[in-house]
Amino acid sequence: MKRPPATRPRYQALLQLLRTSETIWNASRAFFARWELGPSQFNILNVLAGRPGGCTQMELSRELVTHRSNVTGLIGRLEQRGLVRRRDAVADRRANRVTLTPAGRKLVAEILPHYHHAAEQVWGKVSSAHVQQLVDALETLACNAERIGHDPRKDVPSQNTAHP
Repeated sequence: MKRPPATRPRYQALLQLLRTSETIWNASRAFFARWELGPSQFNILNVLAGRPGGCTQMELSRELVTHRSNVTGLIGRLEQRGLVRRRDAVADRRANRVTLTPAGRKLVAEILPHYHHAAEQVWGKVSSAHVQQLVDALETLACNAERIGHDPRKDVPSQNTAHP
């Protein structure tokens, strides 16, 4: 007897992945609130901390897998707080190069020890080997989802196809 799609392990795993993502995002929002930041703002600061020469907004959007217009708004709010600075990119006057200010660098240095501690708590006793297996599986899922997203008709079974 076939199980209904909603009870299949892979469907349940995808639902759990979405629940976990939402839970982690909400916990991140609460975690960064003490510094009056959102998770996306912290991610920008954290990326810039590793790049003393800064990044263009396009590079940040690619790194953070978010639309450039979202990055523009996030950078604007960080700039108002004096945490980042935008300057014309030397190679392309149409682009901005974003760098951390000394205040931004100081804030990242203050947050990182707390962030790393919280990340260790989230992972708990999950071994490094299991973490790597999860990363590998998630990369596969992302590639498969991207392929489906480009042409969803490819992966719709015909009415004559048996469902696993």
